[in-house]
Amino acid sequence: MKKTVLTLLAAAGVLTCFVPGPWDFRAAATEGARAAAPRFSEDALLESKRQQLAEKEAQLKAKEESLKKLAATLESRAAELNAAKKGLEGALGARKKAEEERYKKMVKIYKSLKPSDAGNLLNKLDEKMLIDLLNLMDQKTVVKLIPFITQPRVLEWTRLTLRGA
Repeated sequence: MKKTVLTLLAAAGVLTCFVPGPWDFRAAATEGARAAAPRFSEDALLESKRQQLAEKEAQLKAKEESLKKLAATLESRAAELNAAKKGLEGALGARKKAEEERYKKMVKIYKSLKPSDAGNLLNKLDEKMLIDLLNLMDQKTVVKLIPFITQPRVLEWTRLTLRGA
């Protein structure tokens, strides 16, 4: 009973005037409020930091997704370009092969002509075609044709052949 009375008196604030003690609830409440105030601001600060970090994390995830999409787009574009490159290389190879076949046919035709007639016709071709045809011909045929081809053209063919061009 004595304890109950002391508790009631302490709650009313009467006892604090006379003797300080554990029943001094107002002092404890004031000290708790003082301690809670910094704690509350620390909690608010931590929560603010957490929120900022969460926002930054969300932004980074969005950027990461955007970069992944761009990477996928670039990879698909690179694959398309490689496929186009292979297609062009195939077409170029086919074209080169067809051109080579045409030159071989022409070589057969020039070989079947008399050397003087073949020489006269070869002199009328542009220099690149002449050089390509002479390079495709065998040595025996070229030896027969050289006297009938103009000297500057034969010399140019000789220079290019010796250079390896």
